[in-house]
Amino acid sequence: MKIEIISGSPRGNSVTRRVALHLLPLLQQTGHEVGLIDLQEWDLPIIQAVFTSVEQTPEPYKPLAERMFAAQAYILITPEYNGSYTAELKNLLDHFPKQTHKAFAIATASPGALGGIRAALQLQQLVYALFGIGSPYMLVTPAVDKKFSEDGTLLDPTFQKSIDVFVKEFLWLAEKITEERVTA
Repeated sequence: MKIEIISGSPRGNSVTRRVALHLLPLLQQTGHEVGLIDLQEWDLPIIQAVFTSVEQTPEPYKPLAERMFAAQAYILITPEYNGSYTAELKNLLDHFPKQTHKAFAIATASPGALGGIRAALQLQQLVYALFGIGSPYMLVTPAVDKKFSEDGTLLDPTFQKSIDVFVKEFLWLAEKITEERVTA
């Protein structure tokens, strides 16, 4: 199964990236093909048209489109900006068609005490609008700067159980959906 982790912050010192860097090798160990789409690396214009296929995608964004169309499941990671997810994450998802019957997991990160829960709840609504199937197990990460180093190393071992449940439940959902799509 192809999984794309989408790090939804455009900031150079992104705390979201810390969570993504931690999840990437963890998920790669499961035997699935896992990639990281970091919005710091993609300067997408504000949406003018949906990329309906790789062939219909402007040349500079074809590598991104290939990954988005090939993915069978996504993990969306966002900080909380004024009570919501980032405009860049929304813009990325708006560039592509609905994601019917694909699994999504939501992770948020914040140095604050709420960990981005308001962004997680709003992102959940977006997943449903995309016709995605969202895992009910979200990874909400308060005090992210104390839980993960800049390179994604876990600093707070008490948070490992939350990570393990998040990954286990997401993979269960994504695998079931992918199996169903293959047999249908």
